[in-house]
Amino acid sequence: MTTDHATCEYSGLRSLASLLQEQEEREAQRAPAKASFSAEDKDRIIQMAWEDRTPFEAIAHQYRLKEKDVIALMRAELLPSSFRLWRRRMHARKTKHAALRVATSLRFRSRQQRATSNRIAKR
Repeated sequence: MTTDHATCEYSGLRSLASLLQEQEEREAQRAPAKASFSAEDKDRIIQMAWEDRTPFEAIAHQYRLKEKDVIALMRAELLPSSFRLWRRRMHARKTKHAALRVATSLRFRSRQQRATSNRIAKR
């Protein structure tokens, strides 16, 4: 960031150009460098995005991609019809955001699965 700022002679306020330049510099520092992913990484990100029970936070933790970055990647890599299908599926899906999940839904278990003590039957 530059320390000298252009100010107006009459009002003493900083010029719009210097404010915009400072804002661009801050955004450039804040925004992470766009990483180029290998084909395997892109495939894994797409797979994780398609999975219902993988939250966007897990993708962010593993690949440092925000939800909007995942959406941009999906838009670029998928066919338009596949992207629309995925977006329709992900819209307001509670399992894709860790904060919206119920604490008891951390592990999936079918209602048809018997409740057993998992002991091996001995003869």
